[in-house]
Amino acid sequence: MKLYTKTQVIIYTSIGMVLAAGITASILSFTCRKEEPAEKSAQVVSKTEELAAIQIDESDALSENALHAVQISTDTTYTMDEKQNIGVYEKCSPAVVNINTQVTGVNWFLEPIVQDGGSGSGSIIDKRGYVLTNVHVIKGASKIYVSLSDGTQYEAQIIGQDADSDLAVIKFEPPKGTELTTIAFGDSAKLKVGQKVIAIGNPYGFDRTMTTGIISALGRPLKDASTNRIIRNMIQTDTAINPGNSGGPLLDTNGNMIGINTMIYSNSGSSAGIGFAVPAETAVRVASDLLKYGKVRRGTLELSVVQLNNTIANYANLDIARGLLVSRTTKGGNAEKAGIVEGTQAVRYGYGNTIIYLGGDIITKIDNITISSIADYYSALESKRPGDTVTVTLHRNGKDREVKIVLASPDEKTASI
Repeated sequence: MKLYTKTQVIIYTSIGMVLAAGITASILSFTCRKEEPAEKSAQVVSKTEELAAIQIDESDALSENALHAVQISTDTTYTMDEKQNIGVYEKCSPAVVNINTQVTGVNWFLEPIVQDGGSGSGSIIDKRGYVLTNVHVIKGASKIYVSLSDGTQYEAQIIGQDADSDLAVIKFEPPKGTELTTIAFGDSAKLKVGQKVIAIGNPYGFDRTMTTGIISALGRPLKDASTNRIIRNMIQTDTAINPGNSGGPLLDTNGNMIGINTMIYSNSGSSAGIGFAVPAETAVRVASDLLKYGKVRRGTLELSVVQLNNTIANYANLDIARGLLVSRTTKGGNAEKAGIVEGTQAVRYGYGNTIIYLGGDIITKIDNITISSIADYYSALESKRPGDTVTVTLHRNGKDREVKIVLASPDEKTASI
């Protein structure tokens, strides 16, 4: 056995205690490191829950702010353009009516029955219940009904209609004390291409629909397929016009009616950005006559004419094949007084064996409007009054000459075939 001195015992004991303390510290340190992730995980979970709670609170706050923002946004400041649109609509829409018609048909047993006809629009132009619309809106109607903006409906009667301009005036009887809103006419003579316009009507039955656009062109001549008449000086617009808009107003930004929406150009039957309106200048003149006379009093030439074609030109050995051949003139009428020569050679023409007279003058122009057809002829005289003077260009014996004629009253109707 090895003996240690007292000093060595103390030294070795101290060293052992230091080593033991070091080992114990190491073990404790390792244990702490092993448990640290769990503590940190708990801390992370706690932080996540706290963050979620904060996010929920913030979401609630955002919802309240968003609701507050919506409530504030209802008090909108409108642009000048929007204010114009709103003002025109509020001013004019009560004067736009929905027109529905009934027509008489025949059932399988050949019995007459009443059935739904067409629909369209119209504008109240007089507080007594006079409405301006298109002829084709009420064509063939046995019953006409006018619906106002307040939902009331009245039966209307035809006051007058004019196929040459496709304009008609109808009237309903408002109850006593009813204050109707009317639309004033504007000056269509001062319109410019590019000018903003507004249409209000009942497309596809949707009451008082407003659309906006511009004037695309002016002075367009268009043929009405239903009457084969040419309506001159039509307003072209890209404002959306669809079936049901016919007869409704085309308005300027002051709410004045500068045109009556009449037709669209479309392969599909729906708006293709090409719509046409009869100018207010024409509507004022036509409506005035319809209200006063029940018809339009236009100046006439007192003669009968035949529309030339290649067959007639070849048979009569004429040097032109376009124009109106003067078949007969009224004895003592304005055409005879002006020196217009009538035909002398009677021939039978057409399926009905109608007698016409060859050898007379050929009308080629009226006031610088080229006349190639009957439609051109009526169109050239559409805006003329009895007493107006027109310049007629005649083709006779291979030469052209001009004569001035004072138009007669329409009581003497011009004959034509």
